[in-house]
Amino acid sequence: MSDHPEVDELTLAELRAEIAEIDHELVELIARRTYIAETIASVKQRQDLPTTDRDQEGRVTTRAAELADRFQLDPLVVRRVFEELIELNKSSQRQRREDS
Repeated sequence: MSDHPEVDELTLAELRAEIAEIDHELVELIARRTYIAETIASVKQRQDLPTTDRDQEGRVTTRAAELADRFQLDPLVVRRVFEELIELNKSSQRQRREDS
């Protein structure tokens, strides 16, 4: 039994549907984050700034780890997820620079 009686009432199918909905929202948020990162890439390119900003990356992953801790998630796992998101964006930024 969980600490949330309403969850205990849900069927496996309902729980899986809830996960599917959350997955959809996560992908939408990743797409939104990627769009903003591409906008940042354009600004960096116009200002002749490097693609990689290790200080900013550190701030992002530290913030994510701190948030994870507040939500009782493993900060290292969440940090790795954000490192992957950052790498995805940097890869896209590098590709964009090569194409221009």
